[in-house]
Formats: sequence, structure tokens, C-alpha cells
Amino acid sequence: MIKIYQGIDIVDITKLRKMLQKNSALIDEIFTEKELEYCLSHKNHVIHLAGRFAAKEACLKALGTGLTSGTSLKDIEVINHPSGRPELSLKGWAARISRSRKVVQKSVSISHAGDYAVASVIMLGNVV
Repeated sequence: MIKIYQGIDIVDITKLRKMLQKNSALIDEIFTEKELEYCLSHKNHVIHLAGRFAAKEACLKALGTGLTSGTSLKDIEVINHPSGRPELSLKGWAARISRSRKVVQKSVSISHAGDYAVASVIMLGNVV
């Protein structure tokens, strides 16, 4: 039997831009080096940061948890397949939760238009 875990999130790009301008240290608390390298290589990098932030939040929802003491958004990383398709890489606490739910497949989709970025995460877990 397969169990489906799903999460979706939407981010206001303008609001995220203002948050990062107000507290520039947030960028290093939220995003990994690989994510920053990818996003900052684009002219309008904030839309890409917003998409990855939405993906991290959607992943939290799919995992059925929120950020608590001892957790980090950096343990959820959005990387790009050579084709450009985004993929999730989980480590630390996120990987432990994924293993406990017996997740065998995960998928992420990111889109942005106008002032918003949206992401959806679907995970499939084997239930014995």
C-alpha cells in the first residue's frame, strides 16, 4: 500500500524581498550554498529564492511538521536536475522524518508569476 503526503505553499515575492532587505542574515539561515549559487546567478534572483522558500514550506507540510527548536530549513534543499527540473534533497531531521514515513519517492514543482511563487511537494511512502 502507498501513502501520499502532499504540501503546497505560496510566497509573496515582494514581502520576501522586504524581509531579506530588512534582515540580510536570513538568507544564510534559509538557503544552502547550492541554492544561493543557483538563485543569485539569475538577474531577478528574488523570484527564484521565493520559489525555493515555497518549496521548503511545502515540504514541511508534506512531512507533517513545522520548524521547531533544533530544525533548520537548510536540511531541505532544492537542487536542479541537469534538465533543470527541481528536486528535493533532505538531510538531518527532514531525512529522519522522511525515513520514518518510509518515503520512497518525492516530487517538487515550483512556479512563479507576477508577485507570487508557488510550490507543491508530493511524497509517496510505503506502508506495510
